[in-house]
Amino acid sequence: MSDVRRSLHRHIESHPGVHFNELARNLDIATGQAQYHLRRLLEAGRLDTEELRGRTHYFPTGYDPWERRTISLLRRETVRGIIVVALENPEPSAADLAEDLDVARSTVSWHVSTLVDAGVAEKCYDEQGRSHITLTRPAETRRLLDEVTPSLPDRLVDRFTRLVDEGLLE
Repeated sequence: MSDVRRSLHRHIESHPGVHFNELARNLDIATGQAQYHLRRLLEAGRLDTEELRGRTHYFPTGYDPWERRTISLLRRETVRGIIVVALENPEPSAADLAEDLDVARSTVSWHVSTLVDAGVAEKCYDEQGRSHITLTRPAETRRLLDEVTPSLPDRLVDRFTRLVDEGLLE
């Protein structure tokens, strides 16, 4: 295995769920070079991928599809915040999440839809018609939460989105 390929594989093993742009940036390698070596690792069965909301996330083998989706989402600061709130306060409402995270309700709605589509959460409604979420596998989600930290660029993108939602950049 080449040094670049070995470096990619080691980085993915220590940062499961890393997305392509972050991987190339962290290792300071050209896009084409990263694509070539990642393709070779995938063909050799050394990696798995998860496509989620326009990003390809890379994993060492051994994670099941639900774990890959969950880890990919935990790399996003706002989703991570929603999950933390749902672990601390079972069945939070969308209004509770928006208030606790200081984000627009539309942002919460978009991220909750992503969690539901990924099978990480379920949406339910109370008698007044307010939506609430519950995590589908809370114990496993808590375990994965401890394994993953969002990268600085991911946190910055989330914070930029919050500024746009708040109308501060208009």
